[in-house]
Amino acid sequence: MSAVYTYSEARQNLASILEKVMRDGMVRIKRKDGQLFVISPETTNKSPFDIDGIDVDLTSEEIVAFVRESRSYM
Repeated sequence: MSAVYTYSEARQNLASILEKVMRDGMVRIKRKDGQLFVISPETTNKSPFDIDGIDVDLTSEEIVAFVRESRSYM
């Protein structure tokens, strides 16, 4: 069962509650009128290694040549 916070508690401790969400998966916030809201982290299937490339206007052969040349100085 996820933790339940009042609206006032959530407002006053938002940073620590968001950290708890990241740790535990979700928390609930209850308003005075009894309405419950769930806060959970947004999930993504994107890899942290999935980055946009940059166009350097080089061929793969040129890149390999640069790498080989840099290794020859080691």
